[in-house]
Amino acid sequence: MSRCNDAFAYANRGKAYQQKGEYDRAIADYTEAIRLDPKDAGAYHNRGFAYWNKGEHDRAIADLSEAIRLNPDAAFAYVNRGEAYRLRGELTRVEASRAVMRSAG
Repeated sequence: MSRCNDAFAYANRGKAYQQKGEYDRAIADYTEAIRLDPKDAGAYHNRGFAYWNKGEHDRAIADLSEAIRLNPDAAFAYVNRGEAYRLRGELTRVEASRAVMRSAG
């Protein structure tokens, strides 16, 4: 099995754990997927969302920002990062995320 296939398998299992609310296990699988395929924007986004669900907003923002860097068209990453900023009380950053989304149309 190739590294990309392995990364895909870990990312998919991470999604299953995340859907069950097992965020630590999901994060571990997403981390392994990222190790195997560091350019997988989806794995960063999903790990960021798992961190968000755990209330670890700084880590969520870091991963969501990396997902955006890797795939600037990742609309959900902007939305979720904006929500993490809102929960941290950083309303100007929320507005900046919304502006990017509006300009992307």
